Amino acid sequence: MFDIASGEMLLVALVALLVIGPKDLPRVLRTVGKWVGKARSVASQFRSGFDEMVRQSELEEMEKKWAAENARIMAAHPMPSLEAGDETDRPGRRYESEPPPAMTPLEAPAVAEPAPVAAEPEAKVSAKRSRKKAASE
Repeated sequence: MFDIASGEMLLVALVALLVIGPKDLPRVLRTVGKWVGKARSVASQFRSGFDEMVRQSELEEMEKKWAAENARIMAAHPMPSLEAGDETDRPGRRYESEPPPAMTPLEAPAVAEPAPVAAEPEAKVSAKRSRKKAASE
């Protein structure tokens, strides 16, 4: 933004030290820093507002171009109007001359009877329980 060389910056610092004095220099620099920050904030807000206006005008221009192109395409390729109940020209629809496909009832698949579960003899069950009790004790 500003083109200030290091020699010029040193000269400004020396003059500020002599004019303001070493006692008040930190307070003055803090105040100048706040003002510079506020100026940058205002410039940033202005720039973002200006960019938003430019984007908005470009969007409106693109919408106008799109509407004109859409109107040109629709004029070149008009859609056929369909009468109520006439579904012969719609994609995926059947013509009235075609019969509906034959429907057959669904047959249930054959289910096998489940095999009976073999029951363990009572002696084996009681032996397992006694072994578990002995192991846990």
